[in-house]
Amino acid sequence: MRVISGENKGRRLKAVNGRMTRPTTDKVKETIFNMIGPFFDGGAVLDLYGGSGALGIEALSRGARAAVFVDRAGAACQTIRENIALCRCENRSQVLKLDATRALEQLSNDQMRFDLVFLDPPYAKQHIRLDIETLIEKDLLADHAVVVAEHETGIELPEFFHERLSREKYRTYQGQTAVSIYICRSEKGSVSGE
Repeated sequence: MRVISGENKGRRLKAVNGRMTRPTTDKVKETIFNMIGPFFDGGAVLDLYGGSGALGIEALSRGARAAVFVDRAGAACQTIRENIALCRCENRSQVLKLDATRALEQLSNDQMRFDLVFLDPPYAKQHIRLDIETLIEKDLLADHAVVVAEHETGIELPEFFHERLSREKYRTYQGQTAVSIYICRSEKGSVSGE
């Protein structure tokens, strides 16, 4: 597992020990970033099921301003902190040892808003639909935010959430992994790029 592009290109990342996480492969990760735009000009990132932190760290390497990493497992949070240190982005990162529901509540209380959100829960516990609804209800998405959901192909997600998020791209990999990419409409109803 490595950083694919940007300021930390080629840097190897540590994986979380054991079977509690399901890391995104470099191939899927590269495709995700090709789909959402390879580089960023600032913006805040939320990696809600951090695992090793690879997705959020990749976004930081490609120009994101700051990232919040969430994982309920202490071992995962420790791995994220080690990977953040390896990439020298501690001053742009925050790690929360919370489950997704509590983390979203805290981030809402802190009046955070995100431009890019990664939802990659362990396949055994798919919370994507509820997480996306919570992101909208708690006003955690900036105008034109991008939400990337990695899920099993058997999990069907809607084309729209509350008319604020529309699915713009969908891809499958090796018959079992799917990626749905949603774009957030502004309050006025326009979609980024239109």
